[in-house]
Amino acid sequence: MTTISMIEAAEERIAGQARLTPLLSSPFLDAIAGRRVFVKPECLQHTGSFKFRGAWSAVSALEPEVRARGVIAFSSGNHAQGVALAARMHGISSVIVMPADAPKLKIDNTRAFGAEVVLYDRENEDRDEIGARLAAARGLTLIRPFDEPEVIAGQGTVGLEIAEQARAEGIEKADVIVCCGGGGLTAGVALALEARAPGLTVRPAEPEGFDDTARSLKSGRIERNPRLGGSLCDAIVTPQPGNITFPINARLCGQGLVVSDEEALEAMVLAYNRLKIVVEPGGAVALAAALFRRDEIEGDSVIAVCSGGNVDPQVFSAALARHSDV
Repeated sequence: MTTISMIEAAEERIAGQARLTPLLSSPFLDAIAGRRVFVKPECLQHTGSFKFRGAWSAVSALEPEVRARGVIAFSSGNHAQGVALAARMHGISSVIVMPADAPKLKIDNTRAFGAEVVLYDRENEDRDEIGARLAAARGLTLIRPFDEPEVIAGQGTVGLEIAEQARAEGIEKADVIVCCGGGGLTAGVALALEARAPGLTVRPAEPEGFDDTARSLKSGRIERNPRLGGSLCDAIVTPQPGNITFPINARLCGQGLVVSDEEALEAMVLAYNRLKIVVEPGGAVALAAALFRRDEIEGDSVIAVCSGGNVDPQVFSAALARHSDV
């Protein structure tokens, strides 16, 4: 199980490797939300996503002789890129098993970072079987996208930064809204804030129809999503919360927040127009919740983590066209 000492150790290993992302703000966003809105733009992180933190943490924690044999990961894109870059920076090989319908940008970027990409049909093929076969044949170590203690520890470095930045802004009590798929970022940030800024409460944000964490937090047990595709927020669509992440989030998180794909697209455009950052739909759900769920949030400040910016140009252009008035 991930602990604050593991997060602090990950912070030491990641120093000089990951970017320290700022807290951004805009009076235009404050007016929409009815409170101060601060945005943590992990879309500015290496590979365009917070996932680089967890990938670096996990790869760097491996024993040298194990690491030298290479790593393997399953991902629709952001974890794939993070592991591929972390592996390249360590001078080792990586194999990434990706669904064939993943965004082309993410597939191309993963290959560009030096990974061998193995595509599969998510409806008819079993990625676990493919991965297990490749790992056994080549002696590769599996780096899971969220249910992995060292990955969670790496994501927790986002929370350490938020704690320090909130203190500098004089924020002692606030909701910290985090885009949530399997729950690794949510859990890591929650553990970090528990130790460093207990007045800040993590709130998971998810797209409608894929709100497994919100429903699980409400029922007290892991709930599955009825389907695995059909949302623009592909980066955070998972079957269910993780077995490692859910107990952490159940203990530390507040009620989940749910937004529509259309609200995520509007938040993308607002982030571009008002903060000059590019955010993908799944990475914008936390900002969408901060802006459009104002009655479900308490306090005069809210912090939203924009978790990734790897959006296909066609999706981004369509969002700008549909929300040209914001």
